[in-house]
Amino acid sequence: MYNKVENKKVIVAGHICIDITLSFKTDREGRMEFGELFGPGRIIHIEEADVSLGGAVANTGIGIKLMGGNVELMANIGTDEFGRIILDHLETYGINTGEVKCREELSTAYSVILAPVGTDRIILHYGGANDNFGMSDSELKRVRDSQLFHFGYPTLMRSMYKNTGKNFLELLKRVKETGTAISVDMAMFEEDSEAGAEDWETILKNALPMIDFFMPSAEELCIMLDRERHDEWIKKADGKDITDILDLEKDIRPLADKLLMYGGGVLLIKCGVQGMYFRTAGKERLQKIGGGIGSEIADEWADIEWFEDSYSVDSVISGTGAGDTAIAGFITALLEGETWEDCLHLAAAAGAMCVGTYDALSGMVPLSCMKEKINAGWKKTDRKRGGHFVS
Repeated sequence: MYNKVENKKVIVAGHICIDITLSFKTDREGRMEFGELFGPGRIIHIEEADVSLGGAVANTGIGIKLMGGNVELMANIGTDEFGRIILDHLETYGINTGEVKCREELSTAYSVILAPVGTDRIILHYGGANDNFGMSDSELKRVRDSQLFHFGYPTLMRSMYKNTGKNFLELLKRVKETGTAISVDMAMFEEDSEAGAEDWETILKNALPMIDFFMPSAEELCIMLDRERHDEWIKKADGKDITDILDLEKDIRPLADKLLMYGGGVLLIKCGVQGMYFRTAGKERLQKIGGGIGSEIADEWADIEWFEDSYSVDSVISGTGAGDTAIAGFITALLEGETWEDCLHLAAAAGAMCVGTYDALSGMVPLSCMKEKINAGWKKTDRKRGGHFVS
């Protein structure tokens, strides 16, 4: 554990939306009738809809607060009904809603999530006010007073990815100049979408020297850096979860090598139910991390390669927000001064506690409660992949 600065603050900015999750009935044997759900003229009987907050600002930001962290949010919403629902939800979590910009001329983003049991979710998404995200001078002052700035989902925010990420790179530059540490999370996009048409490898080459903690999923990373490899993954998976077929040395490590070559500092690559791949740059790069964090972690965190297995869960109800809450666990532990090993344990714990509920936040508890469960012998999944240094 490094020397902790009391009450370190994190700003979580970027994408926020309403998630409307629809779960489907099973037959008596527990099977899903999902393949033929959308035949013309069919009436599909489903369970009660779950309406919750979604996006990185909600899932990661509120997750940090529920774990005991000091967090402020920065996002755009409309003044419509979905916007009012977001404000009401934020208030129930004790969030200062004055931190969120309500823009009358814009509509609030929302997602409809189809979540059949035992099958990966399908998401129908409307970007809304997120597509017009920007940062004012007053908001930049708030960033200057924090130790970490976390930005989520530029891949889903039109103003951030257009023109080879021009506004995204300018945002990172302005934050970097405040001396605050920067972390970034991505979200998946389709190859034939507007975001998919952008040159993400060039964006990352320009962005990574400014990003201290980069936290994409393996699939997000691959579609940005190596479309041909991603197509091979899809073919090999044959309709199954891509993370089930990934090989650390052949698939994950080469992508991580690129990120470090482009200037990345600390990498946390989410690999679904398998766990998380952790990789760090050398001491010189880590010392450049802002917010007073770099000087504290550089010695102990330099040149690490590790795979953190997932924790076992009784049942998986939905993966919605699991990556976001894992990041929340990692960031909260980081700002609490935990070792890199414990940051990973707590990230994995947060992700595991998320998947037992339909929404991202219902399973979240203070960091101390997660530690108690881990120390009581919470078992890891037996996937023979990691929980160890990668050789």
